[in-house]
Amino acid sequence: MRANLHPQNEERLRTLEGYDILDTFEEAEFDEIVQLAARICDVPISLISLVDTERQWFKARVGLDQSETPIDQSICAHAILQDDVFEIPDTLLDARTADNPLVTGPDNLRFYAGAPLVASNGLPIGTLCVLDREPRKLTDLQRETLRVLARQVMKQLELKAALRDQEILKSEMDHRVKNSLQTTASLVRMYGRTVHDPNAVEALKAINRRIDAMSTLHEMLQSSTALADVDMAEYLPGIINLLGASAPPNITVVSHCDKIRLSSANASDIGVIVSEFVANSIKHGFPNERSGLISVSLTNNAEGGLLLEATDDGIGSGRDEVLNETTGIGLSIVAAAASSLGGTLDNTLTADGGRLLLSFGNT
Repeated sequence: MRANLHPQNEERLRTLEGYDILDTFEEAEFDEIVQLAARICDVPISLISLVDTERQWFKARVGLDQSETPIDQSICAHAILQDDVFEIPDTLLDARTADNPLVTGPDNLRFYAGAPLVASNGLPIGTLCVLDREPRKLTDLQRETLRVLARQVMKQLELKAALRDQEILKSEMDHRVKNSLQTTASLVRMYGRTVHDPNAVEALKAINRRIDAMSTLHEMLQSSTALADVDMAEYLPGIINLLGASAPPNITVVSHCDKIRLSSANASDIGVIVSEFVANSIKHGFPNERSGLISVSLTNNAEGGLLLEATDDGIGSGRDEVLNETTGIGLSIVAAAASSLGGTLDNTLTADGGRLLLSFGNT
């Protein structure tokens, strides 16, 4: 006998669809539940059965080959009409199941007990059920076990739905942040084309470098499973590639990074310091199309801390340069970032080129 429709069947089906669980792959946490249910109830078959429009589909199963059956063969469709564990000691003696092909056919299912899987809105989406090929009856402990395990199934489904919703929200937020950074960078570049004061122009370029570093960091965080943890061996080359693309062909920018992970805040500070050093070296260290190399490394030091080293082989202390307002802005940015890291900064020009050393702890 085909079961009657649930009184709120349309809403029940929307609830089931909202979990986005139908036709998904097997998952260990659900497989373990049906295995435990079968063992405790001492039966050969246990299923997590989700009652759809024209079928019941099994998210997890033990002892049964089929992954789904038609709705008119579904005993679980009868079970979801009950408020508690639905038990049929002998399916051949119950009018709702006596003519069911799963009972009269080769499967020979003679016993059924199912605990409803009830969503947070109070509607059942299926059952955790156990079956046998001979009549029997559950003990009180076995019935309570089915209830508890059914609640665990729902907790797993609710958790997966919450994580999925969180990922959707995160993706939308990431998209908006990325667009905002791109729009801000475009506005700064546009405004820079209307400004003629060289100090203002350089200040705007410094702002854009900060935005570029933040954009690279954002892309790293977007693809990271540890939202506040950044793989510097990936992040630092990303910054260097961005800066190298803006360098003239006579200047090469390279980097090296040990296997280091930093908080997003510390990674951002490193990005700012590196951006300022490289930009300053490109502008002042290699006049008259002089060829040269800018090198940046982030390594573990012997004391258990970290060392950021940036060097160029440009003209160094041979620069005919006066400390102007623009240079002061760059130095202030670097000093502020170094202070945020709690590090010791040495930023000097030598006869062999520019050199920046920053020692700091990994906190």
